[in-house]
Amino acid sequence: MDILKLYLDITVFSLLGLMAFIATWFTLERLLAYRKVDVTTYNHIDLLTVDLTRNLTMISTVGANAPYVGLLGTVLGILVTFYELGMSGTMNTGDIMVGLALALKATAGGIALAIPSIIAYNLLMRRVEVCQAEYRAYEALNQAGAARG
Repeated sequence: MDILKLYLDITVFSLLGLMAFIATWFTLERLLAYRKVDVTTYNHIDLLTVDLTRNLTMISTVGANAPYVGLLGTVLGILVTFYELGMSGTMNTGDIMVGLALALKATAGGIALAIPSIIAYNLLMRRVEVCQAEYRAYEALNQAGAARG
């Protein structure tokens, strides 16, 4: 139990930090990639969609799972708190409250990571929808021009 107590925070927050790095990296990568997208170079909308949605799953996965990582840290923190209270044989409410408050910081960290990740994912998905609409409009204009000519 001492190992869990000693490494719990560093493990949970290192994992959340790694997840934050991944979400940030892929968000920036997608933003840079979207700046170079030219819908007129694609022969089919599905090929465009594949290029546009690349790496979005990772951002969504971080947003969906960060609260669970934080919750796991909180549950383990509460477990350590109750274990220590049980081993000490005393019921000091101050110790209980401090232990529980410190355990909840992991959940807060997970939620703090999830919110911007989901926002980034939704904004990027909106850009995907706009590019798909531009492609469909371009194709419709080309077909109308070909029918006239």
